[in-house]
Amino acid sequence: MEQRKVGIAGYGNLGRGVEIALSHAADMSLAAVFTRRDPSTVKTLGAPVYPMQEIANHTELDVVILCGGSATDLPTQTPELAKTFNLVDSFDTHAKIPEHFAAVDAAAKQADKVAVISAGWDPGLFSMQRILFESVLPQGETYTFWGKGVSQGHSDAIRRVPGVANGIQYTIPIQEAVDAVRTGTNPTLTTRQKHLRECYVVPEEGADQEAIRRAICEMPNYFSDYDTVVHFITAEELKANHSGMPHGGFVIRGGETSSGTRHVTEFSLKLDSNPEFTASVLVACARAAVRMNQEGDSGAKTVFDIPLAKLSTKSAEQLRKELL
Repeated sequence: MEQRKVGIAGYGNLGRGVEIALSHAADMSLAAVFTRRDPSTVKTLGAPVYPMQEIANHTELDVVILCGGSATDLPTQTPELAKTFNLVDSFDTHAKIPEHFAAVDAAAKQADKVAVISAGWDPGLFSMQRILFESVLPQGETYTFWGKGVSQGHSDAIRRVPGVANGIQYTIPIQEAVDAVRTGTNPTLTTRQKHLRECYVVPEEGADQEAIRRAICEMPNYFSDYDTVVHFITAEELKANHSGMPHGGFVIRGGETSSGTRHVTEFSLKLDSNPEFTASVLVACARAAVRMNQEGDSGAKTVFDIPLAKLSTKSAEQLRKELL
Protein backbone atom coordinates (compact mmCIF):
# COMPACT_ATOMS: atom_id res chain seq x y z
CA MET A 1 0.00 0.00 0.00
CA GLU A 2 1.29 3.43 -0.97
CA GLN A 3 2.58 5.43 2.00
CA ARG A 4 1.76 9.13 2.08
CA LYS A 5 4.08 11.38 4.06
CA VAL A 6 2.14 13.68 6.36
CA GLY A 7 3.17 16.81 8.25
CA ILE A 8 1.33 18.30 11.23
CA ALA A 9 1.38 22.10 11.62
CA GLY A 10 0.66 22.87 15.28
CA TYR A 11 0.92 20.41 18.14
CA GLY A 12 -1.84 21.23 20.59
CA ASN A 13 -4.85 19.06 21.39
CA LEU A 14 -5.82 18.71 17.73
CA GLY A 15 -2.26 18.05 16.57
CA ARG A 16 -1.85 15.29 19.12
CA GLY A 17 -5.18 13.86 17.97
CA VAL A 18 -3.95 13.80 14.37
CA GLU A 19 -0.83 11.95 15.49
CA ILE A 20 -3.02 9.28 17.11
CA ALA A 21 -5.30 9.06 14.06
CA LEU A 22 -2.33 8.61 11.75
CA SER A 23 -1.19 5.63 13.82
CA HIS A 24 -4.38 3.87 12.66
CA ALA A 25 -3.96 4.80 8.98
CA ALA A 26 -2.15 2.02 7.15
CA ASP A 27 -1.52 4.18 4.09
CA MET A 28 -0.14 7.25 5.89
CA SER A 29 2.89 8.01 8.04
CA LEU A 30 3.73 11.04 10.14
CA ALA A 31 6.96 12.48 8.78
CA ALA A 32 7.23 15.77 10.66
CA VAL A 33 5.64 18.02 13.27
CA PHE A 34 6.00 21.80 13.03
CA THR A 35 5.59 24.11 16.01
CA ARG A 36 5.98 27.75 17.03
CA ARG A 37 7.38 26.57 20.35
CA ASP A 38 10.98 25.53 20.96
CA PRO A 39 11.09 22.12 19.18
CA SER A 40 13.23 20.69 21.99
CA THR A 41 10.29 21.16 24.40
CA VAL A 42 7.77 19.26 22.22
CA LYS A 43 7.54 15.52 22.89
CA THR A 44 5.79 13.53 20.17
CA LEU A 45 5.19 9.79 19.90
CA GLY A 46 8.32 9.59 17.77
CA ALA A 47 8.04 12.03 14.88
CA PRO A 48 10.76 14.67 14.44
CA VAL A 49 9.83 18.24 15.40
CA TYR A 50 10.85 21.36 13.46
CA PRO A 51 10.29 25.10 13.83
CA MET A 52 7.17 26.30 12.03
CA GLN A 53 9.19 28.74 9.93
CA GLU A 54 11.00 25.80 8.29
CA ILE A 55 7.87 24.07 7.00
CA ALA A 56 8.15 25.38 3.43
CA ASN A 57 11.48 23.57 3.08
CA HIS A 58 9.87 20.14 3.55
CA THR A 59 8.58 19.64 0.04
CA GLU A 60 8.86 15.87 0.47
CA LEU A 61 5.52 15.93 2.32
CA ASP A 62 2.49 14.67 0.42
CA VAL A 63 0.05 16.58 2.60
CA VAL A 64 0.04 18.86 5.64
CA ILE A 65 -2.71 18.86 8.27
CA LEU A 66 -3.11 22.29 9.86
CA CYS A 67 -4.01 22.20 13.54
CA GLY A 68 -4.10 25.89 14.46
CA GLY A 69 -7.07 27.95 15.57
CA SER A 70 -9.66 29.53 13.31
CA ALA A 71 -9.56 32.92 15.02
CA THR A 72 -6.07 34.03 13.95
CA ASP A 73 -3.99 31.06 12.73
CA LEU A 74 -5.79 29.46 9.80
CA PRO A 75 -6.86 32.64 7.96
CA THR A 76 -3.19 33.34 7.24
CA GLN A 77 -1.57 29.89 7.50
CA THR A 78 -3.84 28.01 5.11
CA PRO A 79 -3.54 30.28 2.04
CA GLU A 80 0.20 30.64 2.65
CA LEU A 81 0.88 26.91 2.96
CA ALA A 82 -1.43 26.11 0.04
CA LYS A 83 1.26 27.68 -2.15
CA THR A 84 3.49 24.68 -1.35
CA PHE A 85 1.44 21.73 -0.08
CA ASN A 86 -1.70 19.69 -0.42
CA LEU A 87 -3.35 20.36 2.91
CA VAL A 88 -6.36 20.10 5.19
CA ASP A 89 -7.62 22.56 7.79
CA SER A 90 -10.54 22.69 10.23
CA PHE A 91 -11.52 26.36 9.80
CA ASP A 92 -14.82 26.60 11.66
CA THR A 93 -15.91 30.25 11.63
CA HIS A 94 -19.03 29.53 9.55
CA ALA A 95 -19.72 33.15 8.61
CA LYS A 96 -16.23 33.57 7.15
CA ILE A 97 -15.95 30.30 5.23
CA PRO A 98 -16.71 31.89 1.80
CA GLU A 99 -13.89 34.43 2.09
CA HIS A 100 -11.50 31.81 3.53
CA PHE A 101 -12.34 29.48 0.64
CA ALA A 102 -11.67 32.22 -1.91
CA ALA A 103 -8.26 33.09 -0.45
CA VAL A 104 -7.17 29.45 -0.25
CA ASP A 105 -8.58 28.57 -3.67
CA ALA A 106 -6.49 31.23 -5.41
CA ALA A 107 -3.28 30.06 -3.73
CA ALA A 108 -3.89 26.34 -4.25
CA LYS A 109 -4.85 26.67 -7.91
CA GLN A 110 -1.74 28.69 -8.65
CA ALA A 111 0.39 25.97 -7.02
CA ASP A 112 -1.59 23.05 -8.53
CA LYS A 113 -2.36 21.76 -5.04
CA VAL A 114 -5.55 20.58 -3.32
CA ALA A 115 -6.50 22.32 -0.08
CA VAL A 116 -9.46 20.92 1.87
CA ILE A 117 -10.84 23.57 4.19
CA SER A 118 -13.36 23.43 7.03
CA ALA A 119 -13.07 19.69 7.60
CA GLY A 120 -14.07 18.07 10.87
CA TRP A 121 -17.53 17.27 12.16
CA ASP A 122 -19.09 20.74 12.00
CA PRO A 123 -18.29 22.08 9.55
CA GLY A 124 -17.63 18.70 7.97
CA LEU A 125 -19.71 15.61 8.70
CA PHE A 126 -22.70 17.68 9.85
CA SER A 127 -22.45 19.73 6.64
CA MET A 128 -22.71 16.49 4.66
CA GLN A 129 -25.84 15.48 6.56
CA ARG A 130 -27.44 18.88 6.02
CA ILE A 131 -27.01 18.70 2.25
CA LEU A 132 -28.09 15.04 2.17
CA PHE A 133 -31.24 15.51 4.25
CA GLU A 134 -32.19 18.69 2.40
CA SER A 135 -31.77 16.99 -0.97
CA VAL A 136 -33.96 14.03 0.07
CA LEU A 137 -36.60 16.16 1.84
CA PRO A 138 -36.66 19.46 -0.06
CA GLN A 139 -39.86 20.53 1.71
CA GLY A 140 -38.75 20.99 5.30
CA GLU A 141 -36.41 22.62 7.80
CA THR A 142 -32.97 21.63 9.09
CA TYR A 143 -31.78 22.23 12.64
CA THR A 144 -28.29 21.74 14.05
CA PHE A 145 -27.58 21.39 17.77
CA TRP A 146 -24.11 21.16 19.32
CA GLY A 147 -23.18 19.77 22.72
CA LYS A 148 -23.20 19.54 25.52
CA GLY A 149 -19.50 19.71 24.98
CA VAL A 150 -16.27 21.63 24.63
CA SER A 151 -15.88 23.76 21.51
CA GLN A 152 -12.20 23.96 20.59
CA GLY A 153 -12.68 27.01 18.40
CA HIS A 154 -14.65 28.96 20.99
CA SER A 155 -12.27 27.93 23.76
CA ASP A 156 -9.35 29.13 21.65
CA ALA A 157 -11.18 32.42 21.07
CA ILE A 158 -11.68 33.14 24.78
CA ARG A 159 -8.05 32.26 25.56
CA ARG A 160 -7.01 35.05 23.18
CA VAL A 161 -8.97 37.70 25.08
CA PRO A 162 -6.59 40.09 26.90
CA GLY A 163 -6.33 39.20 30.58
CA VAL A 164 -7.26 35.52 30.11
CA ALA A 165 -4.65 33.02 31.28
CA ASN A 166 -6.68 29.95 30.34
CA GLY A 167 -10.23 28.93 29.72
CA ILE A 168 -12.72 26.52 28.23
CA GLN A 169 -16.18 26.89 26.69
CA TYR A 170 -19.13 24.50 26.71
CA THR A 171 -21.89 24.65 24.12
CA ILE A 172 -25.20 23.48 25.59
CA PRO A 173 -28.37 22.75 23.58
CA ILE A 174 -31.57 24.11 25.13
CA GLN A 175 -33.69 21.00 25.69
CA GLU A 176 -37.04 22.69 25.05
CA ALA A 177 -35.85 23.60 21.55
CA VAL A 178 -34.58 20.08 20.83
CA ASP A 179 -37.87 18.52 21.95
CA ALA A 180 -39.85 20.92 19.76
CA VAL A 181 -37.77 20.08 16.69
CA ARG A 182 -38.10 16.32 17.19
CA THR A 183 -41.88 16.58 16.92
CA GLY A 184 -41.49 17.34 13.22
CA THR A 185 -43.52 20.55 13.45
CA ASN A 186 -40.55 22.67 12.30
CA PRO A 187 -40.70 25.47 14.88
CA THR A 188 -39.11 28.85 14.20
CA LEU A 189 -36.16 29.25 16.58
CA THR A 190 -33.63 32.03 16.97
CA THR A 191 -29.94 31.34 17.53
CA ARG A 192 -30.37 32.39 21.15
CA GLN A 193 -33.27 29.99 21.67
CA LYS A 194 -31.25 26.94 20.59
CA HIS A 195 -28.00 27.11 22.58
CA LEU A 196 -26.38 28.45 25.72
CA ARG A 197 -22.64 29.11 25.88
CA GLU A 198 -20.92 28.58 29.23
CA CYS A 199 -17.32 29.73 29.76
CA TYR A 200 -14.91 28.87 32.57
CA VAL A 201 -12.10 31.41 32.62
CA VAL A 202 -8.84 31.63 34.57
CA PRO A 203 -7.97 35.35 34.66
CA GLU A 204 -4.44 36.65 34.78
CA GLU A 205 -3.43 38.19 38.10
CA GLY A 206 -4.91 41.66 38.40
CA ALA A 207 -6.98 41.36 35.23
CA ASP A 208 -10.22 43.30 34.90
CA GLN A 209 -12.80 40.52 35.12
CA GLU A 210 -15.69 42.69 33.99
CA ALA A 211 -13.73 43.73 30.90
CA ILE A 212 -13.01 40.07 30.14
CA ARG A 213 -16.66 39.15 30.58
CA ARG A 214 -17.76 41.96 28.28
CA ALA A 215 -15.14 41.10 25.63
CA ILE A 216 -16.30 37.47 25.57
CA CYS A 217 -20.05 38.14 25.57
CA GLU A 218 -19.79 40.77 22.83
CA MET A 219 -17.41 38.81 20.57
CA PRO A 220 -18.92 38.67 17.05
CA ASN A 221 -19.24 35.27 15.30
CA TYR A 222 -18.60 33.49 18.60
CA PHE A 223 -20.72 34.73 21.52
CA SER A 224 -22.69 37.89 20.71
CA ASP A 225 -25.73 36.03 19.35
CA TYR A 226 -26.04 33.72 22.37
CA ASP A 227 -26.88 33.91 26.04
CA THR A 228 -23.36 33.49 27.47
CA VAL A 229 -22.40 32.75 31.06
CA VAL A 230 -18.82 33.45 32.19
CA HIS A 231 -17.46 31.83 35.38
CA PHE A 232 -14.09 32.90 36.80
CA ILE A 233 -12.18 30.05 38.40
CA THR A 234 -8.66 29.11 39.45
CA ALA A 235 -6.16 27.18 37.36
CA GLU A 236 -6.50 24.32 39.83
CA GLU A 237 -10.28 24.21 39.35
CA LEU A 238 -9.88 24.22 35.58
CA LYS A 239 -7.46 21.30 35.68
CA ALA A 240 -9.52 19.29 38.17
CA ASN A 241 -12.99 19.80 36.67
CA HIS A 242 -12.56 20.79 33.03
CA SER A 243 -9.64 18.84 31.58
CA GLY A 244 -11.74 16.54 29.38
CA MET A 245 -12.74 17.37 25.80
CA PRO A 246 -16.17 15.75 25.25
CA HIS A 247 -18.56 17.00 22.58
CA GLY A 248 -21.24 15.92 20.16
CA GLY A 249 -24.53 17.04 18.75
CA PHE A 250 -27.11 16.28 16.10
CA VAL A 251 -28.54 17.41 12.79
CA ILE A 252 -32.31 17.07 12.51
CA ARG A 253 -34.50 17.74 9.48
CA GLY A 254 -38.27 17.64 9.52
CA GLY A 255 -40.00 17.49 6.17
CA GLU A 256 -43.09 16.48 4.27
CA THR A 257 -43.39 14.36 1.11
CA SER A 258 -47.12 15.05 0.79
CA SER A 259 -49.54 17.15 2.80
CA GLY A 260 -49.59 15.85 6.36
CA THR A 261 -47.05 13.05 5.68
CA ARG A 262 -44.14 14.02 7.92
CA HIS A 263 -40.65 12.60 8.26
CA VAL A 264 -37.88 13.37 10.73
CA THR A 265 -34.26 12.49 9.95
CA GLU A 266 -31.51 12.71 12.56
CA PHE A 267 -27.74 12.21 12.60
CA SER A 268 -25.96 12.37 15.93
CA LEU A 269 -22.50 12.15 17.47
CA LYS A 270 -21.43 11.52 21.06
CA LEU A 271 -17.70 12.06 21.45
CA ASP A 272 -15.40 11.34 24.38
CA SER A 273 -12.71 13.46 22.73
CA ASN A 274 -13.59 16.28 20.37
CA PRO A 275 -9.98 16.77 19.15
CA GLU A 276 -9.33 13.06 18.57
CA PHE A 277 -12.52 12.62 16.56
CA THR A 278 -11.97 15.83 14.60
CA ALA A 279 -8.43 14.67 13.89
CA SER A 280 -9.75 11.39 12.50
CA VAL A 281 -11.91 13.32 10.02
CA LEU A 282 -8.92 15.48 9.01
CA VAL A 283 -6.81 12.40 8.30
CA ALA A 284 -9.50 10.90 6.06
CA CYS A 285 -9.76 14.22 4.20
CA ALA A 286 -5.97 14.35 3.86
CA ARG A 287 -6.08 10.99 2.11
CA ALA A 288 -8.70 12.37 -0.26
CA ALA A 289 -6.71 15.55 -0.92
CA VAL A 290 -3.67 13.58 -2.06
CA ARG A 291 -5.75 11.30 -4.28
CA MET A 292 -7.59 14.20 -5.90
CA ASN A 293 -4.33 16.02 -6.57
CA GLN A 294 -2.76 12.90 -8.07
CA GLU A 295 -5.72 12.79 -10.46
CA GLY A 296 -4.98 16.34 -11.62
CA ASP A 297 -7.36 18.33 -9.43
CA SER A 298 -6.38 21.55 -7.69
CA GLY A 299 -7.82 24.42 -5.67
CA ALA A 300 -9.74 24.70 -2.44
CA LYS A 301 -12.26 21.97 -1.61
CA THR A 302 -14.83 21.29 1.09
CA VAL A 303 -16.46 18.02 2.13
CA PHE A 304 -19.11 18.74 -0.52
CA ASP A 305 -16.47 18.24 -3.22
CA ILE A 306 -14.98 14.95 -1.97
CA PRO A 307 -16.42 11.64 -3.25
CA LEU A 308 -16.94 9.38 -0.26
CA ALA A 309 -14.81 6.60 -1.76
CA LYS A 310 -11.74 8.84 -1.68
CA LEU A 311 -11.94 9.03 2.12
CA SER A 312 -11.55 5.27 2.51
CA THR A 313 -8.52 3.01 2.40
CA LYS A 314 -10.67 0.32 0.75
CA SER A 315 -10.84 -0.28 -2.99
CA ALA A 316 -13.97 0.46 -4.99
CA GLU A 317 -14.59 -3.29 -5.24
CA GLN A 318 -14.36 -3.71 -1.45
CA LEU A 319 -16.68 -0.76 -0.83
CA ARG A 320 -19.34 -2.16 -3.17
CA LYS A 321 -19.08 -5.62 -1.60
CA GLU A 322 -18.85 -4.64 2.09
CA LEU A 323 -20.63 -1.33 2.56
CA LEU A 324 -23.07 -0.72 -0.26
